Amino acid sequence: MVCPKCGSNDVNVQVVQETQLTDKHHGIFWWLFIGWWWLPLKWLFFTLPALIVKIFAPKRKKLKQKEKSVCVCQNCGYKWDV
Repeated sequence: MVCPKCGSNDVNVQVVQETQLTDKHHGIFWWLFIGWWWLPLKWLFFTLPALIVKIFAPKRKKLKQKEKSVCVCQNCGYKWDV
């Protein structure tokens, strides 16, 4: 493999794992068919239990992981994706 910046053959290829934490949300169909009437009814009739659930329920998080290969030139330090 050749460095595109300096033309050296002294290149290391490494696999890098990227992680990203995202919130899980309801989809568009849930909001169209259920969410628009369920949330107002829930807060109107179940205010206290809804507040307790909102406070103590675990947050809905999702961890996304991606792996990608990165080449690093040992002479000039230039790095690029494969």
